[in-house]
Amino acid sequence: MAIVAALGAACAPAHAEDAPAFDALLRQAQANAPRLLESAANVRAASAQARQAHAWLNPTLNVTAEDIGAPSNDGRNQRQDTYSLTQVFEIGAKRSARIAAEERGAAAVGARERVARLAYAGELAVAYATTEAMQLRREVAEAELQRARDDLRAAQALVTAGREAQLRLALAQANTSAAEASLEAAAAAATDALERLSVLAGVAEPYTRISQPFLNKAALIQPDAQWQAADAPLLASASADLEAASAQVRAEQNRWLPDIGVTVGMRKYAWSSDKSATVGVSASIPLFDRNKHGADAARERAAGAAQRVQAARLETAATHRSALAQVAAARRQLQAAEQGETAAAEAYRLARIGYEAGKTSLLELLAVRRAANDARLQTIDAQLARVRALATLSMAEGRNLFGVSP
Repeated sequence: MAIVAALGAACAPAHAEDAPAFDALLRQAQANAPRLLESAANVRAASAQARQAHAWLNPTLNVTAEDIGAPSNDGRNQRQDTYSLTQVFEIGAKRSARIAAEERGAAAVGARERVARLAYAGELAVAYATTEAMQLRREVAEAELQRARDDLRAAQALVTAGREAQLRLALAQANTSAAEASLEAAAAAATDALERLSVLAGVAEPYTRISQPFLNKAALIQPDAQWQAADAPLLASASADLEAASAQVRAEQNRWLPDIGVTVGMRKYAWSSDKSATVGVSASIPLFDRNKHGADAARERAAGAAQRVQAARLETAATHRSALAQVAAARRQLQAAEQGETAAAEAYRLARIGYEAGKTSLLELLAVRRAANDARLQTIDAQLARVRALATLSMAEGRNLFGVSP
């Protein structure tokens, strides 16, 4: 174990620190996690695009020089210069439909961002719980290695004194080697979990350990009986996508409407100082392109979005029922595991007393102790399974069950 500790100290980052409590970590991650920052940037970009849609079309400045090099008339230059300004206006509901489409699109991006934040909160909770579980498993392995070494020293003393056969020493040595291997595997799993948690939280240096228990706190969380399917974030996101697609249909249907250009200008005559005003009106003629297929494509996309809403409604209800079942099963599993751990710990205590009194063999003691360790590990796994089930339920219900609003 000293070797493992030395290697861990050598590999630990110089500025690493313990992970904060989950609530604090989630708050920090909401400000620092690259995944959430990316989602927030997408929302800001969509909002900016919606604001840009309100802008009017830019006017066009035209300068035209006519009759350059034309034959003179009684010695007078026939050149005429015209300066004009043209403003194009979108008529009908073309502009309002385009603005509505951009605004609905921005709302859809916002809905997806809320889904991403909620999913991230659940993922961070599972990563935090997994890290704590791997840390607890490492502690169990460390305790088992310490007990195995104690047994080995006792066996060596008894064999040296001639009170035990060499077989007992070999058995104790084999048990110690197995405990060392288990500790190495548990330590590697704990390190990997810490690395993954640190990356997910958006910190540069990996955390060293979990010092604020989370598994026991999560075991007390209970589902909300007042949940309604309309609260599901996936359904809300699909509905926002449908509204955006429907708004895009109206925009595509109005795209063929002609744009009216109004031109005002001034004409200057080269042979005199006289000037005259010019006025013009232009319009695009929807002769060849009435955007029929563009509107058809938009309608089909809207139809697909409507089907996604229906699918999301069915999936939401099914996911919620499944998540409730998983939470209930995880609760029963945890209760059974805790009862089994208590019974196994008592069995080991009695076996230890019998072993020290010479009534229980080392082989029997190791079997009972292995059962006690397995019972402890089952409790840890059950606690982790409950957090995973709660994360699924949190996503289905559209609220963070772990105490911090995403």
